[in-house]
Amino acid sequence: MKYRITHSTLYQYSQLVGLCQNEARLQPRDFWRQQCQNSRFDISPDPSDFQERKDFFGNRVAYFAIQQAHQRLMVTAVSEVTLFPKQSRDDLTNLTAWEHVRDQLQEGPGQTQAQTQTLHGQSQSQQQGQDNEMLDAKLFLLDSPMVITSAELADYAQSSFLPNRPLVHVVTDLMQRIHSDFIYDPSSTTIATPLSDVLRFRRGVCQDFAHLAIACLRSFGIAARYVSGYVETQPEPGRQRLVGADASHAWFSVYVPGSGWLDFDPTNNKLPFDQHITLAWGRDYTDVTPLKGIAFGGGQHTLSVSVDVLRLE
Repeated sequence: MKYRITHSTLYQYSQLVGLCQNEARLQPRDFWRQQCQNSRFDISPDPSDFQERKDFFGNRVAYFAIQQAHQRLMVTAVSEVTLFPKQSRDDLTNLTAWEHVRDQLQEGPGQTQAQTQTLHGQSQSQQQGQDNEMLDAKLFLLDSPMVITSAELADYAQSSFLPNRPLVHVVTDLMQRIHSDFIYDPSSTTIATPLSDVLRFRRGVCQDFAHLAIACLRSFGIAARYVSGYVETQPEPGRQRLVGADASHAWFSVYVPGSGWLDFDPTNNKLPFDQHITLAWGRDYTDVTPLKGIAFGGGQHTLSVSVDVLRLE
């Protein structure tokens, strides 16, 4: 499945901006189920400096600076991405109990090496790769700026964590419960709304639901990370597709030893495969903000965002 994604962000200022410096995470990642064929930026005014790099998590980051006075900043990223949903994975057939995964994540690398090799016939290089993956996953056990674990979040998650239940079943149940218990309401929260309010009022958006699930899982010692991206939307039968009516999306991933990172979308109650395009991942939204920066001057400003996800095949 091939898509073209056009993400446009427009800032309009009440006064002149003399200088701005920005970081954009608007270029899709390459990984097992996704490949970005090409990606380009159209920035107005023209930047005086433009550089690309990868951040700590391997996300693609574009830095640009504008040193001429302006009252309008337009940033458009256009990318073409191919998804490979047919690739084989264990996914939901992995029946490792959540307690076993929790215990593995608490152990040091190599502590279970002999046992794992005996049970699964793994080579030393395979075991080393799994140890490295486990070490990386440990980062996503910790609290982060927007995901703070608490007793009330653990209490909400408790009914999903039945004794000896396979972790993939735990996460599937948690995803389904969040989808049914919470109302999607864009007017109910902001970026700064704490999870305690989301849990109390049972309303929010995809960012809130992803953060909520991650906090629930980390409360029980399970590694979970935040994923930003896009999801293709389909028009109602008989209606034309509206260009630019799509939006940025967010979901979460859980680390399952032997299967890797598995994605879950609580907003839509589905597993992301052929309609979810991944931009970036991190501990929470603060690690993957699509566009952020510093502007000198400008006064008040307005922001508008347009996203178009077009299927090419």
